[in-house]
Amino acid sequence: MLLLTPVALWPCLLSLLRTVCCNYSVDLCSWKGSGLSQEPGSVEQIFLHCAEGDVEWLYPVGALHLSLSPRLPPWPASPATPGSRGARVTACIKPAESFRGAQIYLERDGELQLLVRDQQEEEEEEDGAIEPKVHCFSRSAGEKVALFIQSTLHRDISRRIAAFKYELRGDWGSGVLLPQQIERACRPCNDTEVLMAVCTSDFVVRGHIRSVFHDAERQESIVSVSTTKIYRQKYTLFHPIGKYGKSFGEVRTFLKCGVKQGVGTFIFTGHVHFGEAWLGCAPRYKDFKRISEVAKEAHENQCEIESD
Repeated sequence: MLLLTPVALWPCLLSLLRTVCCNYSVDLCSWKGSGLSQEPGSVEQIFLHCAEGDVEWLYPVGALHLSLSPRLPPWPASPATPGSRGARVTACIKPAESFRGAQIYLERDGELQLLVRDQQEEEEEEDGAIEPKVHCFSRSAGEKVALFIQSTLHRDISRRIAAFKYELRGDWGSGVLLPQQIERACRPCNDTEVLMAVCTSDFVVRGHIRSVFHDAERQESIVSVSTTKIYRQKYTLFHPIGKYGKSFGEVRTFLKCGVKQGVGTFIFTGHVHFGEAWLGCAPRYKDFKRISEVAKEAHENQCEIESD
């Protein structure tokens, strides 16, 4: 949840953004640096141009101003509804378990909103270790995404590393959605969405559901999948086991979707979110074949995958 920074802190933090900086970093996807090379009170400007990457700030001192302007692929945008601002971009931040020594703010309309607190402070309040949470927010397509990473005061900075992963994507139908979009993610895909998912997803596999585990704490359902055919996978999500040509992997979805173990063969599609496979459309294979054949006859197939 986004928390507004106390008003008294805004002038101080925003003034840092206007500081003339001697450090200036331009990279494509990831950045790694040390606060030991920064002057106290300075702000290092960082520009990243990928849809995903890593930031690792050793011994945080001063602050970082991170501008994210990815060259996003043309994911299918959601239809604009009355009063909406059209296509959206979803951005997510996942702090490392060892995130220490800094806080992350979202810069929006001249204000700073707290996204990620110093992990040490949270653990002291909770009186024990806590699991870092993924923080997501939404932007209009083309709107600037900027983060302000402010170091926190500690006597000993030697063991403090502020590291996190980021992802920016078009308005998907699954995986990195904001809470208000979960209902849409859980509904069955129509024929057009199935065909688009096969063409644009990070993974497309055919297989069976082995089991379903419901994680109430994370509000996720984990579907164990045994594949008989891997059409595409952006990363190695499904690993071969044994000598019979089958691969196994896990696909996640929201607990609210109420996924149950079903019999039969399915086409599983979806996207990768911080190294995990998130379910998109998952029609039965026989239904996918029917949809694909109808589209092929009408010359409406955006792409084709091999079918038996």
